[in-house]
Amino acid sequence: MKKLIALVAILGLIGLQGAFAQTRSIKGTVTSKEDGMGLPGVNVTVKGTTIGTATDMDGNFNLNVSSDATILVISSIGYQTLEMPVQDVITVALESESKKIDEVMVVAFGTTKKSSFTGSASTVNTAKIDSRPITNITQALEGAASGVQFTAASGQPGSEQAIRIRGFGSINASNDPLYILDGVPYPGTLSSINPSDIENVTILKDAASTALYGSKAANGVIIVTTKKGKKGTSVFQVKASQGYSVRGIKEYDRVGVADYYTLMWEADRNNKLYNATVLPTEAVANLAATNGLITNLKFNILDVPNNEIVVDGVFNPNAKVKSLVAEDLNWLDNIQRTGKRSEYSVMYSGGQENTDYMYSMGYTKDDGYIINSDLERFTGRINVNSRIKKWLKTGLNVSGTKTKSNYQVSDDADNSSSYNNPFNFTRGMGPIYPVYAHDLTTTEGDYYLGLEGERLYDYGQVGTNRASGASTGRHVVAETKWNKNVINRNVMNSRAYAEFTFMEGLKLTTNFGMDLNNYYLSKYENSKVGDGAPAGRASKTNSLTTIYNLQQLLEYSKNYNKHNFTILAGHESYQYNYAYVYGMKNTETATNNFELINFTTVSSLDSYARDYATEGYLSRLEYNFDNKYFLSGSVRADGTSRFQKDNRWGKFWSVGGAWRLDQEDFIKNIKAIDQLKLRVSYGELGNDNIGTYYGYQAVYNLGNNNAGQAGYLQGYIGNDNVQWETNKSLDFGIEFGVLNMIRGNVDIYKRMSDNLLFDVPLPISSGYVYQTQNIGSMENRGIELSLAIDPIKTREFKWTVDVNLSTVKNEITKLPQEELIVGTKKLMKGHSLYEFWLRECKGVDPTDGIALFAGDMSQYSVQTAKNYRIIGSDTLATNQNYAKYHYAGSAIPDLTGSIANSVSYKNFELSVLITFQVGGKVYDATYANIMSSGTYGGALHKDILDRWQKPGDITDIPRMDAGKTATFNASSDRWLVDASYLNIRNINLSYNLPQSWLTKIDLASCKVFFGAENIAMFTKRAGMNVQQNFSGVTSNVYVPARGFTAGINFTF
Repeated sequence: MKKLIALVAILGLIGLQGAFAQTRSIKGTVTSKEDGMGLPGVNVTVKGTTIGTATDMDGNFNLNVSSDATILVISSIGYQTLEMPVQDVITVALESESKKIDEVMVVAFGTTKKSSFTGSASTVNTAKIDSRPITNITQALEGAASGVQFTAASGQPGSEQAIRIRGFGSINASNDPLYILDGVPYPGTLSSINPSDIENVTILKDAASTALYGSKAANGVIIVTTKKGKKGTSVFQVKASQGYSVRGIKEYDRVGVADYYTLMWEADRNNKLYNATVLPTEAVANLAATNGLITNLKFNILDVPNNEIVVDGVFNPNAKVKSLVAEDLNWLDNIQRTGKRSEYSVMYSGGQENTDYMYSMGYTKDDGYIINSDLERFTGRINVNSRIKKWLKTGLNVSGTKTKSNYQVSDDADNSSSYNNPFNFTRGMGPIYPVYAHDLTTTEGDYYLGLEGERLYDYGQVGTNRASGASTGRHVVAETKWNKNVINRNVMNSRAYAEFTFMEGLKLTTNFGMDLNNYYLSKYENSKVGDGAPAGRASKTNSLTTIYNLQQLLEYSKNYNKHNFTILAGHESYQYNYAYVYGMKNTETATNNFELINFTTVSSLDSYARDYATEGYLSRLEYNFDNKYFLSGSVRADGTSRFQKDNRWGKFWSVGGAWRLDQEDFIKNIKAIDQLKLRVSYGELGNDNIGTYYGYQAVYNLGNNNAGQAGYLQGYIGNDNVQWETNKSLDFGIEFGVLNMIRGNVDIYKRMSDNLLFDVPLPISSGYVYQTQNIGSMENRGIELSLAIDPIKTREFKWTVDVNLSTVKNEITKLPQEELIVGTKKLMKGHSLYEFWLRECKGVDPTDGIALFAGDMSQYSVQTAKNYRIIGSDTLATNQNYAKYHYAGSAIPDLTGSIANSVSYKNFELSVLITFQVGGKVYDATYANIMSSGTYGGALHKDILDRWQKPGDITDIPRMDAGKTATFNASSDRWLVDASYLNIRNINLSYNLPQSWLTKIDLASCKVFFGAENIAMFTKRAGMNVQQNFSGVTSNVYVPARGFTAGINFTF
């Protein structure tokens, strides 16, 4: 107790000492260097303390400081921070961040000044991330850089956007960029990273900027750098937001009950009238269609007899839907809701002379607008850096993430046509089938009720009530509610380093990274309806990914007169291990127990492991003369376990140069030019992400047992000669700034991919179907433009416009054979990777409403002539099997871009981001599925109302005909749509509370904000998601969400 009293007394004396310390008063004015106007709200603090103030509306300030204060730190958002000695009277002019050509940017294995960088890169800073209601960092990158394309495939909470940088580098291997998290390759899920922890993201696009990553960098590099503490005042930051989400793209327009019965009647009538062996009269066909309507559709929800619904093609005007059935026809309403989103984060950061620190914790709960689709995430991070000795600096950055998510639409492409996919099921369900079972013998169509009075779902337990096209025997509402798809993911990322300084300019840095990613999927499929019926089944999937990365980097920098150079030499070791276990059992014992022990019969059990390792040796030389002329060269040798030992090592390199014309005397005197820099780069990179870990080895599939006898089959034959896909990149760029108002850069690039992997067919005598070989090549060419324009800059009002524009032209230059048909595409030399190869649709014959195609005359003969018609001078096919195919356009757009407007007035800030695409084609397969000419039970788009109905009708939509669905709905260029779109991607409005208010409540800053995502998408067809994928074929994925969020962000 005495020691405690003594300690308190000492601390009290220290406080008194501070209280009686001598102070001095200083005053000053802070202006803008650009226009000389006073700047309000600028922070003026004594370095290393919390003592400070803010400037008033005219830029003036008064501050009392202790007599031993020596340095003032003057900072403001959008301006460069200055430090200057304490004086009685201070006048200082701040320079805009936009003039900061010497800003430090993160690059491969370090940082560099923007002025000396010879490569092509874009940076997204924390200001563009913090105010967005996003769960995944990829959402904040869209529209922030030129030359980068994004998908917006899924609105499921936590989903990731696919990214392509400068086109497509491979046909069969990966096109994904390499992600670097705090210096280490990161193959994990980006949704495991808290966006509030991110300081900046750098996108490296050309060989000069990516070559040091060697075999992993052929498709570009995205470097994610997390926040760390800053020297000076400790800061405690709190961020909280609440929001909600709804469906972001409306559903396709579909016909209602009356039109549906009429169309299905017509489909049956025309089938009889045009396709029967002995054609009946129209009256006979009409009567047969009337009497057979409910036989085909299985369900009459009207208050008239079956044979009075449609007579002679006219819907009975007296027919009404039974009242209780009428309220029960919207399937989507039963599984759709208003989603809710909550996000909270706290961060404590700061630093002293030799140590900085940052601690953060975050919580996110994102409930999607489809029931049982949600994400809950907890994150934590500690980042500490310390200079222990003058010659030794160390740091540790550790983060952990725990995520639990329920999902309804998996990332598996096959799921898009699954019966338990909510979007596939509800979109394709005919409008006459209710969610619940009804007694149609009653006047109102009473609900069937269970033993406890609950409504019973109609999935077949009360008779067969649906036609074959209406997902018979399945029920998406029941399955969505009763089935379980729960993912638990636990992620740990750690980074540690030690930096040894041996002498001025010479240092050795050792980096170590370890990532652990545990994925656990628990699935349950109920015993009542669906794939789990009638016994129920459950499965568990557990995987663990472990990554170790070790780097040693030796760097020497030297400045001699006007000569400046930096040499980097290093080694990197990367090890990856993936362990997988899967088990499934069926026949459940007790209800509401989803563990495997509750099921009796093992139906599947599997496990495997994958190992992958690389070793790399790297070096980089950077030289500049007088900060005008810059040269850089990089080389890396990579060895990978994916290839046979004789092909295991690859050498990758780049060279780059830049010339700062703005430092030349003949440019310096031109006042209109603020910045002017030319650069060029060339390099060769590799891609070992080829889809297999053991491509050079013959692989055998175990588990092909015969009763108790073990057995295995050879999966595929190996190829000792398989090696890297290579990527050669040439880039020309210019960076400029003029009139103190316009800044930008233009890049022209050519990207050449060689040694592309293909499965090459083998002779039948070999006993194998194919072997993987390096045999293809492809090119991408494009132009990129980035502009930042300040139309208005005054003391109180500032308006900035950021524009990004990009083009890319893709061309295949070599294939293992003359052509390869891949779905809706045909790969062929001289054409692009995503160029559509489809039947050429020639409209509809006005005489009988049959679909017409350009005829394939190579199949024409006397025997096949019945499949052709001669109309005018054209020979057209009436059967899809005799149609001519042609190249019908590419999914790759002519132009992609974004326009971001940022406006600030006093304490208000408003930003609007618009993304767009011009040109390209989309094959709208989703639309094609609901334009059927006669699938009984399936939904129909309203466009079908413009079909051919009688001789002389001019339309491009064939007649309804249940016997001709294969022909009339065959894949063709009829389903291609212009892929142009305009998306109001983000709107954010914020208000910074005045400094005078904050002083009273002892806050350093406080911002309230409102944000909206995916506000409106404008396309050629309502309901279509143009951004679903790069290949340009739509499917039934989780439609992107529209989100609205309000929040507050304040610091102490």
